Amino acid sequence: YYVLFLAFYLVMIYSDYTGYPFPTAPPVDPFAKIRVDDCGKTKGCFRYGKPGCNAETCDYFLSYRRIGADVEFELSADTDGWVAVGFSSDKKMGGDDVMACVHDDNGRVRIQHFYNVGQWAKEIQRNPARDEEGVFENNRVTCRFKRPVYVPREETIVDLHLSWYYLFAWGPAIQGSITRHDIDSPPVSEHVVSIYKYEDIFMPSAAYQTFSSPFCLLLIVALTFYLLMGTP
Repeated sequence: YYVLFLAFYLVMIYSDYTGYPFPTAPPVDPFAKIRVDDCGKTKGCFRYGKPGCNAETCDYFLSYRRIGADVEFELSADTDGWVAVGFSSDKKMGGDDVMACVHDDNGRVRIQHFYNVGQWAKEIQRNPARDEEGVFENNRVTCRFKRPVYVPREETIVDLHLSWYYLFAWGPAIQGSITRHDIDSPPVSEHVVSIYKYEDIFMPSAAYQTFSSPFCLLLIVALTFYLLMGTP
């Protein structure tokens, strides 16, 4: 028995020094890409940018869907800094509950909670987000998180079972701290948003708004008719 025990002991020591495979921690799951074919069906979506854009090509993208007592949000924007959504009682910045996904200097994407005081975003330590995940790749910040539908009454955290205007913003970050958003007038939902109604809403960015306005379309038609008719 002594000889068998000694042999087993030597095998164990030898295994330690020869790279014998031992159990390791399971790998971290990669970030699952945002599905846009579910928009308007099993989740609501907002797209801002070029017509036909998706979560990887829109200037800004947001989706929401109810999962039990939570709402899951997915955000993505063409930026190396931060992307956020604000819940507001009007269409103006100020007094808003804001969730932001911030790309820090270590390459991580963190979900932070802010409250707009006038034109300034103040970080709030009480963060309702959970099941957080985020990634920075292809010069885009993309994230996914959940937050409860119902929360105890508090000024800085709204109840999502009520309808709110959604404020959409993104911009650069300095050492993991958000700075002013990229455009002077960030897009806002045209009407209050209900988490119980799934829509797929597209909002053209400034580069495409000009050519989609009725006046410009009429002008283009008039110029085309003039050129085709020629001059006397």
